[in-house]
Amino acid sequence: MSDIEPTLEQRRIIYQARRGLKELDYYIDPYVKAHYLTAPEAEQAAFVRLLAHEDPDLLLFFLGQERPEDEAVAALIERMKQLKHTESNTPT
Repeated sequence: MSDIEPTLEQRRIIYQARRGLKELDYYIDPYVKAHYLTAPEAEQAAFVRLLAHEDPDLLLFFLGQERPEDEAVAALIERMKQLKHTESNTPT
């Protein structure tokens, strides 16, 4: 995580982000650890709305089989997928 100290609300959101489905954690965990606390307020709000979805719906969103109606959530999902893809292709 970043060196920023999360607020109580941010801590609650970070805890809520732990989904338990390996397929969702693949995208959500890295975003939370590396980007959530430093993300703009609008992106953090979109993340909260993303977490309000049920796991089966999130899985369909991340797999590209469905698209959320909320455009900010859809954009965030694409960003999270791109971040993970970029991270996976970075040499160590």
